[in-house]
Amino acid sequence: MSDIGERGRSVALIVGAGDATGGAIAKRFAREGLVACVVRRQAEKLEPLVDEIVAAGGTAVAFGSDARKEEEVIDVVSRIEQEIGPIEVMVFNIGANVPCSILEETARKYFKIWEMACFSGFLYGREVARRMVTRGRGSILFTGATAGIRGSANFAAFAGAKHALRALAQSMARELGPKNVHVAHVVVDGAIDTEFIRENFPERYATKSEDGILNPDHIADNYWYLHSQTRDAWTHELDLRPWRENW
Repeated sequence: MSDIGERGRSVALIVGAGDATGGAIAKRFAREGLVACVVRRQAEKLEPLVDEIVAAGGTAVAFGSDARKEEEVIDVVSRIEQEIGPIEVMVFNIGANVPCSILEETARKYFKIWEMACFSGFLYGREVARRMVTRGRGSILFTGATAGIRGSANFAAFAGAKHALRALAQSMARELGPKNVHVAHVVVDGAIDTEFIRENFPERYATKSEDGILNPDHIADNYWYLHSQTRDAWTHELDLRPWRENW
């Protein structure tokens, strides 16, 4: 945890602040002067990210929390609002991209994937929306995926969860938009520059030099763009893909 200094600074809450996209989003908002409150199940795994943000002149605070547990979500949001500052933007970035044949999928794993990729988005979305509506401002940004638009073979659980997350975002946008709270859904439709892609899809990763995979920093720029939009021209759904990716 970095020294947050003066209380009351605006906060960017990043849920699912991993080593790639989530971390890049946290760094992007910290660079704009917001306190990056980053959440992951194990807070110690966020130490390198917090150190990097602080070294660059930003402010970051790490929280360990299971996003599927209502009481833990309520506690994290309450602590941030009371001890750090108002949450101006919440980015929900939990993945749960676990392939499995429908013939072998278990009820337990299917339910867990839904909890991670959808239900936890509802919990965090509800808690921050309650504060934002009271203040009359804020942004809630959900990270979607190709699976939220079309379900591929062997991804029934992930597709179901991401479809549900997209529907949640649509419903929240229609309800909260007139209350001056911007809700947007970002479809990340392509391979991202991560260790997972490098190790498991080397041919795809080899196209990095030709801009063939998504750069997390460039993804993060789009989240800042969404948060910065004026309300007379809000974007609800934004899809991102490399120029070589098929639609």
